[in-house]
Amino acid sequence: MPSETDGLGASIAAMRELGEESGASQSETHRRVRQMYMDELLRAYGQLHDRIRQSALALASAAHELRTPLAVMSGYTDVLLSEKLGALNERQRQILGEMQSSSQRLEHFIKDFLTYSAMETGRLDLRAEVADLNACISEVSGFWLARFKEKGVALFLVPCDDLPAFEFDQYKIQHVVSNLLQNALKFTREGGTVWVATEPYFWERRSREEDSAANRRTRPAMNTNSARVTVSDTGVGIAPEYHQEVFDDFFKLTESDDRGRGMGLGLAIARRIVHAHGGKIWVESEPGFGSKFRFLLPLKPQDGTGQELGKP
Repeated sequence: MPSETDGLGASIAAMRELGEESGASQSETHRRVRQMYMDELLRAYGQLHDRIRQSALALASAAHELRTPLAVMSGYTDVLLSEKLGALNERQRQILGEMQSSSQRLEHFIKDFLTYSAMETGRLDLRAEVADLNACISEVSGFWLARFKEKGVALFLVPCDDLPAFEFDQYKIQHVVSNLLQNALKFTREGGTVWVATEPYFWERRSREEDSAANRRTRPAMNTNSARVTVSDTGVGIAPEYHQEVFDDFFKLTESDDRGRGMGLGLAIARRIVHAHGGKIWVESEPGFGSKFRFLLPLKPQDGTGQELGKP
């Protein structure tokens, strides 16, 4: 069966023959061929983008349908563990505990996939409002405290009182911190430590007019223009060659003791949310020396490209 590529090749060959028959110059024929290539590539890209979007919507719909039966099963598990329907022996409690843990993981996968699907289909809406970043992060850290205690990993919050209130989407930033905490817990062994810290920060965005050292030296004193959040751990660390890839869709490191329990979307989602705020996220890590995941949020609303809203 002939492929689309074969069809394109035949069309280009026909174009060349037509150009030769009509006496068109070689440069004109090359220009037409290049244009045909571009048109065909754009058409193929559009078709691929539509297929991906339709697939994401279909999978998101299936994931959404899983939430109701999962909630029912989780509810029944909680009732049984409460022993309101009768006493449990140790083995029964262990099995129900494992069921509860598996339900929580599945719920997190569904939540991540629905968020990812919304981003892929262009439905990521930020609901920014003036809020306290320290309080926001303290709340989500509290949700994770029990899981850290269960694994024997210490969790510390180190807030900065000098950080002013500013506009951001609290729910989505909690999603970012939650994904980073999950990642830290996954790669930190029993007896390890994880810290979550906030601080005011000057984020220097260099423009073309400000790229010389002389210009930077003559600028006025730096003022805080962003908040920096750091999630540090004493885990296994990440090799430098993976520092960019860890934020790719469906990328998973193999060093985890918790293999197979993630979809590789947590950091990809975190990156998209931070970028939607006009921010930046990165990792500092070496194998055997833990990891520091850091992200910046502008104190003034951004358009997602680093430009302040309302400014040209």
